[in-house]
Amino acid sequence: MSLKLYRPSRGGLEPAPVSQKNWRRRLRSPRWRPAPLENPVGVETNPLLGALFFVSLAALTFVLLVVGYGTGVWGP
Repeated sequence: MSLKLYRPSRGGLEPAPVSQKNWRRRLRSPRWRPAPLENPVGVETNPLLGALFFVSLAALTFVLLVVGYGTGVWGP
């Protein structure tokens, strides 16, 4: 028996309440719980249009590289 587990009181020794401590909570950084951000100026983009934009950008880059190497601008 230690005083850590049992506190002295007027009626004798009484057990201290056991607190359930979650050790994982201490490992998490507060930065993972950011405050909600509001952006009234931002406009949501359709995901299909966003994907189409990046696919077309990749295709344009590929065509530019093929034309550049084909005409001898780049390469040996």
